Amino acid sequence: MGDEELYSIALTKIKGIGNIGAYNLIKSLGSAKAVFDNRLNISDVLGVSSKHLEEALNSHEALKIAENEINFIEKNKISCLTLKSENYPSRLRKCDDAPIVLFYRGNCDLNSLHMISVVGTRNISSYGNVICTRFVEELSEMVPDCVIVSGLAYGVDILAHRKALHHGLPTIAVLAHGFDRIYPSTHRKTAIDMMSNGGLLTEFISGTRPEKHNFIKRNRIVAGMSDAVVIIQSAIKGGALITADIADSYGCECLAFPGGVNEEYSKGCNKLIRDNKAVLVTSAEDVVSSLGWEKKEVKKEAQGELFPEISEEERMVINILLKNPEGMQINKIVVDADMPVNVISAILFELEMKGVVISLVGGVFKLL
Repeated sequence: MGDEELYSIALTKIKGIGNIGAYNLIKSLGSAKAVFDNRLNISDVLGVSSKHLEEALNSHEALKIAENEINFIEKNKISCLTLKSENYPSRLRKCDDAPIVLFYRGNCDLNSLHMISVVGTRNISSYGNVICTRFVEELSEMVPDCVIVSGLAYGVDILAHRKALHHGLPTIAVLAHGFDRIYPSTHRKTAIDMMSNGGLLTEFISGTRPEKHNFIKRNRIVAGMSDAVVIIQSAIKGGALITADIADSYGCECLAFPGGVNEEYSKGCNKLIRDNKAVLVTSAEDVVSSLGWEKKEVKKEAQGELFPEISEEERMVINILLKNPEGMQINKIVVDADMPVNVISAILFELEMKGVVISLVGGVFKLL
């Protein structure tokens, strides 16, 4: 690692500057190292008078933290990207609150020609499940090099990541914490799979916990590094709408799938469309046309297995549902499987997240 990586990390640990201040300092002085070299004039550059900033920059504490982080990322084969790095996301670099340093592990080009962020509620419904599943599948056929960006959260995020992997699309998860953990831990396997076809990205150093305000900061990266943000489902308030608002402020196009007027987790999408903050779309073709992308219509080879990455218990439930194509109530599945209802509920939830089953009215589950 070079000086720019070291000083960029250190600059993020100087209290009183903030992300936008650090970004402006680097733009004004040319590099993070130059900020420390010219620390006596920092107050003039920022337009403020603060003895505290000069004292903080003179302290060795931030540099010591940065040195420890450099050791951590080198040991774990993590890339450190600064604003001056060639492979820093160029779309994000244009945003005036872009992170001055990013940590990345994976094999995907962060400046790929086609990049879409897919976001939405954690409480995805069967409708949202079908929409997300079909969208990613259709997109993989029309734009087979498209990178799917999301946040590894429950619901729409994890489904988008898993469907992208299933259809061979690179997918990147933007994390709200450091690389010393994966949150939620139940998504660890998917996160590991992504590193061989996509990757994991964060602005936070190791030891940073997934606290609420970090998710909001994370959302600006999701919004800023793609050509467009696609909202699958969202309530009237939530992280997806925050991401949409940030994207709008960046001049990044927002597209939303509409839903029923009484559906709680479609009200946010409907409002975005009504307020002209998002383009109404109903398919991947709508999204591709809206962005002016060329459709390649590349058909993927048939998968080796109908249901990949399925445990023995999940396969048992699938076999039961295969005999009942119209769907079954959970109580009947419990009887046929001879397993406790809480175990069956957990299995069905996981299968729903994998896009294998959908839940219908009355506790009925059906294979997709």
